[in-house]
Amino acid sequence: MPRVELAIHEENRSDEFRKKNPFRTLPVLELDDGTCIAESIAICRYFEELHPEPALFGTTPLERAQIEMWTRRIELNLYLPIDFSGDFLGEHAARIFRDGAHRMMRFLDRELASRAFIAGRRYTIADVFALSALDFGVAQLRYALPAEQPNLARWHRDVSARPSARG
Repeated sequence: MPRVELAIHEENRSDEFRKKNPFRTLPVLELDDGTCIAESIAICRYFEELHPEPALFGTTPLERAQIEMWTRRIELNLYLPIDFSGDFLGEHAARIFRDGAHRMMRFLDRELASRAFIAGRRYTIADVFALSALDFGVAQLRYALPAEQPNLARWHRDVSARPSARG
């Protein structure tokens, strides 16, 4: 897929971009016929339907449910707290969200003591989301992966070494 990078909060705010996504959020996948698909999970599901292996969203009802559960946990308890821990809500709110993100990191460290990946024995969309959340926090908000969480650090090192993570 050809990739077009936009200056966030600039190019995606234009009237032209609004035609592709009225919410003006990124990412957006524009198909050859002009159809646009917004939202990361929707785009990932589209690609998985086209190329079902490896199955990032699971292959059985139970596996799909567990992966969805972990993906939501990552979104609500890691990504959003990291995203909201910037100073734009004020220092008190930022501290509350940072504390929430760190609680989730400790929880993930305990969970990852018994398995290689977030949702089980193999790499899934939950790992993609968690890696994106942590890397965003490190790059944009000066988070540091806590040294006292060796299982999370091992997981982060391993998934960061995957070819797909090098973008």
